[in-house]
Amino acid sequence: MLIIGISGGTGSGKTSVVSQIVSELPPDEVCVISQDSYYHDTSHLTFEERTKINFDHPKAIDFDLLVKHLKALRRGESFEQPVYSFVEHNRTKETVTTHPRKVVIVEGILILSHPEIREMFDIKVFVHADSDARLIRRLKRDMATRGRDLEEVITRYETTLKPMHQQFIEPTKEFADIIIPTNKFNTVAVDMLRSIIYQKLNYSQA
Repeated sequence: MLIIGISGGTGSGKTSVVSQIVSELPPDEVCVISQDSYYHDTSHLTFEERTKINFDHPKAIDFDLLVKHLKALRRGESFEQPVYSFVEHNRTKETVTTHPRKVVIVEGILILSHPEIREMFDIKVFVHADSDARLIRRLKRDMATRGRDLEEVITRYETTLKPMHQQFIEPTKEFADIIIPTNKFNTVAVDMLRSIIYQKLNYSQA
């Protein structure tokens, strides 16, 4: 089993990189685990209280559960991955059964900030994009799919996203084995990562 950690700031293009890697591998040999699924259960809070949580701080993530699930995969065991609702700011009652695969991709903005999880990654990737590009992508995504309005997104960016990125996310770039810029060199970097995966798993490249 090869566990790959893919990090980077919000709106950096992590999802695109993950999709590119997944598309190169047999569907039954890869699974993706999102850090977003591991926000703490906040059912004990009111909706108003949940909207005030700093979701870009490491304390918002149930890293203990993520560690437990990754260890289960290492043992060849399946687990139930939580499903998170960004509209309700809480986990739903649904789960997704996640099975061990040859390649396990864990993606999220804070996954390289946790030492125990970081040590579990065979390959650590940081996806880099400048702040303007990340803000624009965040604006489009949150307004289109997460029920946010323009003022809310900008306020969150100024009060939590930007300072949390500078404090907890950008510094983790130093732990990365590969840094992928989301620009014209993206394809080259992803191809290099694919070659490393193939080499470690003894795949033959077409």
